[in-house]
Amino acid sequence: MTSFIIKAHENRPLPQRWKTDEDCVFCKIIRGEAPAYKVYENDKVVAILDIMPLRHGHTLVIPKVHISRVSELPDEFSAECGKAVSRVSRAISQAVENTALNVVCNQEYAQAVPHVHYHIIPAPRPDSSQTPERTDHVTKPLTQKEMHWLEYTSRNELDDDLASRLVDSIRARL
Repeated sequence: MTSFIIKAHENRPLPQRWKTDEDCVFCKIIRGEAPAYKVYENDKVVAILDIMPLRHGHTLVIPKVHISRVSELPDEFSAECGKAVSRVSRAISQAVENTALNVVCNQEYAQAVPHVHYHIIPAPRPDSSQTPERTDHVTKPLTQKEMHWLEYTSRNELDDDLASRLVDSIRARL
């Protein structure tokens, strides 16, 4: 009985409600209705520059299926996201000349867009102005709201000329 049920679900198309959300900004980018700096794309994922990057090279890898939680992402999309994260990370490392990266996928907590996406963020260099100021948060930890606010205020809008050059540099390394 179990094998019959499993067989019935093999190669079954995803329900339409899992695939898109009319108001989701990532779905709009995937449908070509919103602009984005695409650095990589295949039939399952797209990788774009973050429009409010934490650091130069901050890129998002997004599955082309509208699902809010990574824990609910179908295996075929998870696998493609993993391949894309690895491939795009290599290209970003070369393009920005920095092998130190942070790869993050938030689920609900700190997830600004309710569509699964992976952040690939080059780490700050110790010899650059990108290194954050040291603050003692041991005796006085930040609240969740304070942490989000600090992250938000540290971001700048993506510069169009810089973004175009970065896209070309990353694509050349894919």
